[in-house]
This record gives sequence, C-alpha cells and structure tokens, in this order.
Amino acid sequence: MTSPMLQVRGLHAQYGPTRVLHGIDFDVKTGGITTILGANGAGKTTTLRAMCGMVRTQGEVSLAGERIDGKATESIVRMGVAHVPDGRGTFMHLTVEENLRLGAYTRSDKDAVQADFERMYGWFPRLRERRKQQAGTLSGGEQQMLAVSRALMLRPRLLLLDEPSFGLAPRIVAELFEIFGEIRAKEGTSMLLVEQNAALALKLADDAYLLETGKVVISGSAESIRNDEAVRRSYLGY
Repeated sequence: MTSPMLQVRGLHAQYGPTRVLHGIDFDVKTGGITTILGANGAGKTTTLRAMCGMVRTQGEVSLAGERIDGKATESIVRMGVAHVPDGRGTFMHLTVEENLRLGAYTRSDKDAVQADFERMYGWFPRLRERRKQQAGTLSGGEQQMLAVSRALMLRPRLLLLDEPSFGLAPRIVAELFEIFGEIRAKEGTSMLLVEQNAALALKLADDAYLLETGKVVISGSAESIRNDEAVRRSYLGY
C-alpha cells in the first residue's frame, strides 16, 4: 500500500494566544485530492498555512514520510509543496512570464523550466496571449490561472489550493476545476483543496474532511459525504 503524500496527526495551530486548530488528523493520498470543507472561521485557511510553516503549530506533519513540521517555509517549498493562497497572490507589477519564472526560483534544471513555460501555456492558453502583460491588468479568472500556473512551475509533489473558485464566474470555475482534474490525472500531483463550493469540491476530490471551529467533525470519501443528504443539509447547505 502506497504511503500518503501528506499525513497530519494531532495538528494544533494558533495566531499569538488564539488557538485555531485543535488536534486535527487528515491525509492526502499520493496522487489524490483531499478537500477540507467548513464555514468561514472553521480553520480551513489556517490548515493550509500550517502545511507551509506560516503559523505556529504543534503536532506531526509528514510529506512522503518525512517530517516537515517545524521547518522554515522556504525549506518546505524546496521539498515540493506549492501554495496558491486565497486572493490569488500574484505579483501585480510583474508580467505573466515574470510571475511564472518566480515560481521556478528554487529549481536548477533550466532547460526543463523553459519547457514548463510551454506546459503552463498548454494548460492555460490565455496566459500565452498575455505573457508580456502585467498581472495586475488581468481579469480575476486570468489572475487565478496565473497563480495556479506559478505554483505548478515548482513541479510540486503537493499543491495547496485555497478557495480557487472565490469571486470567479461559474464558467471560469468549471474550467479551472476541469484542469485540476487533468493535472492530477496526467501529472500525478497530489492536492489539498480548501473550498467554499462544497458541491464542486466533493465532485473533484477523493476524500473530504469537514471542519467546525478547528476540529474535524466528519471525514470520509468525498462520494459518501456527497451522497449523505443529512450531512449536506446540516453542514454544507445544499
């Protein structure tokens, strides 16, 4: 049996004296997609930040069997964890191409990096058309495509996605999520997805964890949670 790409046990996280996560456990399968669901303030974004060493934590976090809790953010990135934060996180005054180049700053395989520009433009053709354009002049959907592409330029083993559908038109959201599925299928990239659109997330993911005030209250396969009408009505609102 293949070990998980990400294994989290007893994770606590806090900002100053305020504790947000209270000993949560979850896994991301190698080549799989796990989604974390919950209302605003449940601790979803904090969970992703904890994976990157951006908040104070306690507990065990392992990437492909190697402990990463307590490591610096840059070290975690170099180990293959890429984070697409909420609010896009692009460098607005840099061009599309410059943003992509920054995504590969930890890599030394320059020829492969150049090839990956074409790979990104294959996934997101609109970025090719706008490659010399400043990121701040792109539409919201194009900025999200750029943020995802920049993270993929790292060639990550684990991609962290924080609310990728937020503020986007349904057509763009559907396009993005279709590409996420293709990336997982063709590249084998493991993903941890935080998403308010529970129906969409459960359709894409393999496994799901529902957070409430920093604790896991329900977990299981995405399919079982998607098909549980009581859970959907009580916790997910659809």
